[in-house]
Amino acid sequence: MTSLDPAVTLSDQYARFGLSLQLRDVPRTLRTRAKHLILDAVGIALASRSYPYAGVSLAAFSELGSGTSPVIGYGRRLALRDAAMMNGILIHGLDFDDTHSRGVIHSTTSALPAVFALADRDDLSGAELLSAYIVAMEVSTRVASAAKGGFHQAGFHPTGMVGAFGCAVAAARLLHLDEARAAHAQGVVLSMAAGSLEFLEDGAWTKRAHPGFAAAAGITAATLAKHGFTGPRSAYEGRFGLYASHLGKRLDAADQQLATEGLGSAWQIDEVAIKPLPACHFTHAVADAAIALYQEHGFSAQNLDSIDRVIARVPRGTVEVVCEPLEPKRKPVTSYDAQFSVPYIVATALLKGRFTLDDLEPAALADPAVLALATRVDYEIDPDSTFPRHYTGEVIVERSDGSRVAHREAINRGCAERPVSNDDIASKFYANAQRTVSRSAAEQIAQAVLQLDERPARALADTLAGTTESSRTPS
Repeated sequence: MTSLDPAVTLSDQYARFGLSLQLRDVPRTLRTRAKHLILDAVGIALASRSYPYAGVSLAAFSELGSGTSPVIGYGRRLALRDAAMMNGILIHGLDFDDTHSRGVIHSTTSALPAVFALADRDDLSGAELLSAYIVAMEVSTRVASAAKGGFHQAGFHPTGMVGAFGCAVAAARLLHLDEARAAHAQGVVLSMAAGSLEFLEDGAWTKRAHPGFAAAAGITAATLAKHGFTGPRSAYEGRFGLYASHLGKRLDAADQQLATEGLGSAWQIDEVAIKPLPACHFTHAVADAAIALYQEHGFSAQNLDSIDRVIARVPRGTVEVVCEPLEPKRKPVTSYDAQFSVPYIVATALLKGRFTLDDLEPAALADPAVLALATRVDYEIDPDSTFPRHYTGEVIVERSDGSRVAHREAINRGCAERPVSNDDIASKFYANAQRTVSRSAAEQIAQAVLQLDERPARALADTLAGTTESSRTPS
């Protein structure tokens, strides 16, 4: 791992950046993009209200105590940290939220709940909320990028684990800490940051909670530091810091230079990819390739027998997440299983020409044609992949007449080189939000988000928390 000047730690550099950033120094186009990333997250949170995990989580947090912090779509009803955790679950629960490609991390899903809760409680401006959100995004994406995909390979989920550090710096900013205490906050959160990929083995719900844990941990660590609690100085690069303790033998492949490269000038928010499909981002290229083949060749359940075998070519670094173990991936039991299954997603896309939230419903998971085709889907390593810069993918269909057809997606839709426009993000927001709220309520929410830097943060919080007044009852 490349080392930097030991006299100035990464915690010091992030603290200085996080506390000194002025919103006026952030390019206007990037501020607009940041608000659209928030809009995307809010739409997903509203859509989540119709799924069982939302009600289960809210019941659990409500049992732990009440409060006045806002929960998106549910009113003001939880204590501050519990509201942050609940909002993280709502934003991340459908696995439809944004992804920083190089860091392989969903950053908004922890950053927004943390700054949303604090800015509302302390009656700060929307501009302060937006500034802190940008800080959290810029820190967490860089911390994750330096690992060069190693966290996933070691079994850790960067969204929860690394997100905690961005949240700690953003919380330090909102709490008006000095640089020394902001650095301590990062040392404190080192002992709180967590996130295991074990959920991949059986489709458990734990991944949904990771970003909420990160948001609550960041708030807690910064508040402890505010009152004088100290944390280790070398939270990232130390002998038992984040990288050494969580990368192990992969430490030598990491690059600490990436942790601060372009900090304050090369904006990582520009590198954040919007998900056009509700599944693990690693599956998007093969899903789009399969959709293209459906459109070109008319595959369907009616001509299923014409397909002998399907080969999905994926980056080596994604195999353990979306391809293995292969047999369970071919027969997903839960929606979460399905969202991390290349065989299921490719089979669905080939036969239906789509992959939407509806394809995660129980009836879709039991579709006999899709399951039959999924058993014929194998994977190979993509020899030309540019992962993690791009989540590449190719689908090859071997037909019963001996012919083969193929389609390759060298640059996944939604990434920095092939971005989803702000207008497309707005369309995605409305499609998601209107699963649980009326069009007029969705329009009011969109206006509040896109004008948040012109209003008090509490105005946004009131709008998001009060959506139940004009909502349809979730099914």
